[in-house]
Formats: sequence, structure tokens, C-alpha cells
Amino acid sequence: MARTSLGSANVNDTQLGFGIDIGGSGMKAAIVDLTTGELVSDRFRIDTPQPATPDAMAEVLCELIAHHEWSGPLGVAFPAVVRQGVVGSAANIDKSWIDVDADALFSAASGCDVHMLNDADAAGIAEMQFGVGALADGSPRPGVVMMLTFGTGIGSGLFVDGVLVPNTELGHLELDGYDAESKASAKAREREELSWKDWASRVEHYLSHVEALFSPDLFIVGGGASKKPDKWLPYIDIATPVLPAEMANNSGIVGAALAAHDRP
Repeated sequence: MARTSLGSANVNDTQLGFGIDIGGSGMKAAIVDLTTGELVSDRFRIDTPQPATPDAMAEVLCELIAHHEWSGPLGVAFPAVVRQGVVGSAANIDKSWIDVDADALFSAASGCDVHMLNDADAAGIAEMQFGVGALADGSPRPGVVMMLTFGTGIGSGLFVDGVLVPNTELGHLELDGYDAESKASAKAREREELSWKDWASRVEHYLSHVEALFSPDLFIVGGGASKKPDKWLPYIDIATPVLPAEMANNSGIVGAALAAHDRP
């Protein structure tokens, strides 16, 4: 698709935003139609630099922005706790990120107004507005909704009557003496070469634990495993409904763009 350099302007009554989704293996970006959640550009990806230090990632971020010729505000979904733009954890990223003001670093490097947020929070924002977390009229589902992403780790986004409770990071709950994501993430399934059924048993155990703590009305499960729900969801038997995410690989990009646009 064609690029645009119109920033967050309205084009033919279409409001545009820009989102970047940072993961352990890749950094992806696209221009987003904020009224529909659809991407209106190519989803451009660059490998995450190794080591993934702040300065190295800032360079890649600038390449992603330049590729799309973007000049307006933008959001970045990041695999860590992010408070007011400052990184507060580093479970799956380089430890040098701890206490870095990522908003300031990325804004200075790119010349754009950058808003950072936790990656699972971003995915949940997208899902609550455009995916399975949205009602027919477009409003978010009421009650307690938990977005869980199963990938390198387990990310979580908690919503109460559509309002995000940020940085829950429930993949790091202790379960049976272990960090929960070390046993129930998608990476753990691949690393230990588990069958889908055996992995689903671990996921169910984890979901039951979260269910007991939060009594949610709905679990939304995303990440790579959400592309193949028929292989494992039938094995999940808990009281809370569990639905696969609908936004797939675009959720982090879309949620980041929305968060930047809605920033006070």
C-alpha cells in the first residue's frame, strides 16, 4: 500500500495513527485507521537488534518511522512495565532498559511525540475496541475482562468496565514455585516440544489460578497460539468463558496507535 506523510491528519474523513509493536525477535510498524482498526499501510518489520539496548532500538524505531514517512504522534507497545514512559521491568528485554525514560529517548531520537505502553495492554486496547472485547455497538464489554497473550512470555491486560488497569504483568505470578510464564508460555511449549493437549493442561492450570484471583467475566487469549484455537482451546475447561483474540498480529500496533491518539 502507499505510504503517507500526513501524520495524524484526517484524510477523506479517515483519522490516522501510527503504532509500533516491539517484540523479542522483531519490531513492527504500520499506519492505522483509528476508526476501524485496520492497517492502511504495509506492516513493516525489522529484526530486534541484539543486544536490544535502548540506543540500538531507538535506531530501528527511527528506520520504521522513516519507512512510513510518518511525522505525527505515535504509540509503542513494549514488553515491560511502563509507568509515565519510564521502563520498570526487563524480564524479556535487555536489563539496560531499567529506569530509562523511553518516551523521552524515543521522542528525542525520532523528533516525534512518542507514547510508550506495555505490549499486552496495547493488545487489549485494540481487542476491546475492535475485536472480541467489543460489543455490537462498538462499546467495550462491561465487567472484568482479562487479555492474555501467549508468546515468548505471558502478557496480561486487565479491563474493568472498559477501563485499563495497566502493567498487571500476570505472566510473572508464582505458580507451583515457578514463574508462570516459564511453564505455560508458547515459548515453553516449543522449547519442551509439548503436544497441544499437554500445553493446554498447563494453560488451564494457569487460567484457573488467575480466575481464582480476579473472578473475570471473560478471558481473551492472544499471541501466536490464538491463530490455532482449535488445537488447544477445546481442552480448556474452566468456569470463565475463554475466547480467541480477533486482532491477531495487528493488535499491538493498533492498540499503541489508539493509546497515543487518546493520550491526555
